[in-house]
Amino acid sequence: MVALGLLALGGSAIVVYGTARSLAWKYLFPGVAAMLVFVAFPLLYTVQIGFTNYSSSNLLEYARARAYLLDQTTVDEDSAQPFTLHLRGGALLLRLGPQEGSAQPALVSAPLPLRGPAPVAPVTMTLLGETALPEALNLRELLHHRDMLAALQLQLPGGAVIRYAGLREFGPVAAVWKAGADGALTHIATNTEYRPNRASGFFETAQGERMQPGFKVGIGLANYARMLLDADFRGPFVSIFVWTVLFAGLTVLFSTALGMTLAVLLEWPALEHRTLYRTLLFLPYAVPGFISILVFKGLFNQNFGEINGILHALVGVRPAWFADPLLAKAMILVVNTWLGYPYIMILCSGLLKAIPADLYEASAIAGAKPLTNFFKITAPLIARPLTPLLISAFAFNFNNFVLISLLTDGRPDFLNTKLPAGTTDILVSYTYRIAFTDSGQNFGLAAAISTLIFVMVAVMAMVQLKITQRSEARR
Repeated sequence: MVALGLLALGGSAIVVYGTARSLAWKYLFPGVAAMLVFVAFPLLYTVQIGFTNYSSSNLLEYARARAYLLDQTTVDEDSAQPFTLHLRGGALLLRLGPQEGSAQPALVSAPLPLRGPAPVAPVTMTLLGETALPEALNLRELLHHRDMLAALQLQLPGGAVIRYAGLREFGPVAAVWKAGADGALTHIATNTEYRPNRASGFFETAQGERMQPGFKVGIGLANYARMLLDADFRGPFVSIFVWTVLFAGLTVLFSTALGMTLAVLLEWPALEHRTLYRTLLFLPYAVPGFISILVFKGLFNQNFGEINGILHALVGVRPAWFADPLLAKAMILVVNTWLGYPYIMILCSGLLKAIPADLYEASAIAGAKPLTNFFKITAPLIARPLTPLLISAFAFNFNNFVLISLLTDGRPDFLNTKLPAGTTDILVSYTYRIAFTDSGQNFGLAAAISTLIFVMVAVMAMVQLKITQRSEARR
């Protein structure tokens, strides 16, 4: 698949840049190619994973999982023999057998390569005799040759072949599993047969006992059905989904209310030092968001934060902002409103300047009050161009992973759940925890949730485009 992709990409590049008819595509091709590689491919790959059981228990393909089990070996510790490694004349000699001075005979190998791979054929061991060997290599020097030793096979005088069994010994090595018919594997020590179950992605006995590692298989809509039908999963999922919508909606509402109010006040001609106020109010947007979030995390600290210090001095309370779910959500909305209002304020300031001054002059002649001007003139005229931008702000906050991750990390958690889920998690942070912080690392389920998030955001984008098109058509 990689080769076909590279062939298609390279062939397209040759056609585009090798013909004179495709002048426009010479400029479009890099952007389209980057979109296919970095956007379309990850998206399709994520959607595909959502239809599998891919997880930390089912990482491998079937062939690799089976080969992994068949490669497992066990060493007969009772028959293992110690060894030492010696350097002589630019080659290595391996001494196998008892320690110096023992009555039992020792064996020595033919010269082994000092560097490079181990011999493929078993190395014949012969009696050491009276020949003295140089001093044995120490453990540190021995580690430099570990890869060669691990691939080495030694043939004893009786014909038996032994293999590397550790830093200090060689011994007889036997296979743990034996291949059977129809992909079955038999555990040699217990004579237990395990057959591949294509539905669960594990090698299983007739009684349902599973053997790790499992393998990746397609499970259809099981991950999506789990969101709807599994009561233990559906409860936290629905709560997190509702909170995600409320979080994004309330953030946009509060940021818009505060930003629009400040923009209107800053356009008041009688207000002195408006430029200074506008600069100071824009500063939260100029500071990197992750720095502001970490600063607020310290400010809301229950024991040492300045906010609780002020509240304790005024009313004698120290709210547990990070332990109480309702307070944690309120804290998140406060912080996100602080981070978001400058953007709305700048947008509204630009839109306010486009409103003709004649309307306000006519309103003043008619004796209208400031609130009447706002609701009858200002709000209706800026609402239409502002709506698509508010939809995009809603979509952004729908996936505002950085805020949740740095401020609360989704906590406090729900109790008695199969998967990690926090009361302040939004869908994207919940998906991250399922995929990367849970011990099960359920990538398939996380991919299914990611696909659902993508569909929701795509619908929001389509709605935004429709509203924008209608606004332009009315103009």
